[in-house]
Amino acid sequence: MPSRRIVVIGGGVMGASAAWRLAARGERVTLLERFRPGHDRGSSHGTSRIFRLAYADPFYVDLAVRALPLWRRLEEETGRQVLTLTGAVDHGPAAATDALHEALTAAGRPVERLSPQEVAERWPGLRADTTALFHPEAGRLHADEAVTAFQQAARAHGAEIRHGVRVTGLSVRGDGVRVVTEAEEEVRADAVVLAVGGWTHHLLTGGASPLVNGVPTLRVTQEQPAHFPSADPLAWPAFIHHPGAALPAEGLTVDGVYGLGSTDGVKAGFHGVGPVVDPDRSDRTPDAAAVRALASYAERWLPGVDHTAPEPLTCLYTTTPDHDFVIDRQGPVTVLGGFSGHGFKFASVIGELAAALVRGEPGPSRFALGRPGTAR
Repeated sequence: MPSRRIVVIGGGVMGASAAWRLAARGERVTLLERFRPGHDRGSSHGTSRIFRLAYADPFYVDLAVRALPLWRRLEEETGRQVLTLTGAVDHGPAAATDALHEALTAAGRPVERLSPQEVAERWPGLRADTTALFHPEAGRLHADEAVTAFQQAARAHGAEIRHGVRVTGLSVRGDGVRVVTEAEEEVRADAVVLAVGGWTHHLLTGGASPLVNGVPTLRVTQEQPAHFPSADPLAWPAFIHHPGAALPAEGLTVDGVYGLGSTDGVKAGFHGVGPVVDPDRSDRTPDAAAVRALASYAERWLPGVDHTAPEPLTCLYTTTPDHDFVIDRQGPVTVLGGFSGHGFKFASVIGELAAALVRGEPGPSRFALGRPGTAR
């Protein structure tokens, strides 16, 4: 297939990964990013995201397994260290840890059951609840480095990366797409990849008619994890505290607590409980009550951190009703969105899926636009 002009809108981790994989396939790629390099306005900034294979759902285990060698390929191409495997501890009710153990074992991946006492002996800074397991193929992705590496790799394959370019209009014209910027520049492309996080719904529906059918319902929330000082944060495993044993499955802990070590301290956060926001109007001020609750959690469950000195930060979650992603193509438009607070680890393979979709190959039906229960 001859090379075509592809515009990727959004230079966060998903758009940058798509640009890399498209350019590597020989396409003529232009990536347009609204904000400056290293900005903190979306969902891809910071020093840490969890990488893990451990899901109770075999579909996601397989997807993470596919992502791992692509992260290593990115590191080889760019000379940047992006992923550090520290292992991860899951703990909480037996139903949660048993399901993870079963899924990892079925996939042939290493996993080890531990008692709370064994967790405390191995990682004195971490207190485990009821049952626990350790899986070594997990750890820390450096978020800012990952975005930079994807963009670097895309450039090395010939992609043009442009920051400070806000797209204000999209329309399908014949077999191609017309892209209009805030500066009234018009860009014609054979295809477009839309990867703009919390701004997805606006760009898909902002014209006279929706750009695609089955536009998903996307809930944009401002989440507020925090970094806690620790003597050696980079030695920490990633961890997930599942609700239902000593952790209430309600309120801020309804979906559990996650954490990992980073260069900024031990990061911990509640999953997906922040307020709904407009990404253009959010002032990104952390919720003081949520930070206090997180500090109380750290006092009980993270004895290896200074719970009195949390440094809060904010980021956006863009969540679908079923918490599955949107990765689909209609005509010349490919949509990447709704990564629901757990998508970052899959970015390397999501770029590959996007490149395949642009070239006419089928994508996972589970991530389709207009699937039952997700469309407006």
